[in-house]
Amino acid sequence: MNIYKININKLFYIFLLIHLILWTLIPTLTNQNLPLDTIEALGWGSNLDWGFNKHPPASAFFIEIFYRIFGSKDWAYYFLSQIFVLTSFFIVWKFSNEIFKNKIYSLISVLLLESIYFFNFTTPEFNVNVCQLPFWALTVYYSWKIYSKKNIEIKDCIFLGIFAGIGFLSKYLFLYLLISIKLLFLYIIFVKKYKKYSHKYLLPTLFFIIILTPHIFWLINNEYITITYGLHRSGLSDPNIFDHIKYPLIFFVKQITILIPFFILSFLLVSKFKFNLKFSDQKLLFLLTINIIPFFLIFLTSLIIGAKIRTMWMTPFYLFIGTLLVYVFQNKINFKKIKNFYLVLIFLFLISPIIYSYISITQLDKRTDYPGKEIAKKVQKKWDSEFNEPINVVLGNEWVAGNLSYHLKSRPSWEGEIDKNKLNNYNVFICIDNICVGNK
Repeated sequence: MNIYKININKLFYIFLLIHLILWTLIPTLTNQNLPLDTIEALGWGSNLDWGFNKHPPASAFFIEIFYRIFGSKDWAYYFLSQIFVLTSFFIVWKFSNEIFKNKIYSLISVLLLESIYFFNFTTPEFNVNVCQLPFWALTVYYSWKIYSKKNIEIKDCIFLGIFAGIGFLSKYLFLYLLISIKLLFLYIIFVKKYKKYSHKYLLPTLFFIIILTPHIFWLINNEYITITYGLHRSGLSDPNIFDHIKYPLIFFVKQITILIPFFILSFLLVSKFKFNLKFSDQKLLFLLTINIIPFFLIFLTSLIIGAKIRTMWMTPFYLFIGTLLVYVFQNKINFKKIKNFYLVLIFLFLISPIIYSYISITQLDKRTDYPGKEIAKKVQKKWDSEFNEPINVVLGNEWVAGNLSYHLKSRPSWEGEIDKNKLNNYNVFICIDNICVGNK
């Protein structure tokens, strides 16, 4: 039995290693430039603050750490993205082990995620969606620890508050998970009375607020700019009565389409889709809460206020869908035909990077084909012909100016769009097309 378990452990870590190598190597070899959101985060990281015009600060903070270690090495940021993905996979594995007490089921729960393109095809682009993943998983994990233990441990409450806070500072949509978990605890304490109320339940909220406080002050001082941006991206700046039907329908159809490979693997795995849900089952109640309630809440948001839910926003919402499926149908899994499951999984595992490579190589008008390095060399050459000072400031939009900030050796600080008042603060500067570089 011990050897059996060790083999499952080895298989899991081999899977993580291959995923890491594959999704770090493929974009490194096929892309000429980093993706938009990664460059954007690098631009923010060059001038770190407690928030930015589009998002809270966590993604910029983590990417800046990597820049200070590796500099302008593209592979490092593909590697960073995979670290976040695989950390979330590892937490799902740990959580599933506690749910099942059976590592085969835990392994399948993680392997099923490889069929969802949020966890492979889109992962080379480190952005706020990827940044959420480990903190979403950790928030679920420590919520489970508090939920499942008779005696609440203070350290679990503290960790929950910290990870929930960092997750929220990655992207505000993290709130949907937090609301779902909060509703569950209110239900089990005050309705079903499975647990007694304890003041320890206030600790996660306390540490959550402590983590958020600097960002809240930043928001107030910057006229809630990130919230305004989020509302604009949701289409709420130009409301239409038909949006309340159109956007929820589009959202639902897209999610079903994305999950088609997952459904295929599920049909290969489960012999019969007959189930009898017992809502008195505490594990099932928790799994339904973290998987279904956040999805339902975001669908309800679109339905009530007519918000446009962008597909990539759902990236962390499916982290535990494999665990839910395996738990509901664990007695219906046909291990005699598991070979077909593995064959299709391997096919999906390989076809995704192949498609990514093909698109990256054959389509030459993508952001990742932008000649960022060459443009930086031209700007540096022009600057050196006129000035002796280093370039330490760049102005322009996040993409063009962000690329300069990343590729120039002096790592100039990106300070937003071109503004005459800002230019007056420069000792010297030059402007080329839609960018200005200078020295303060």
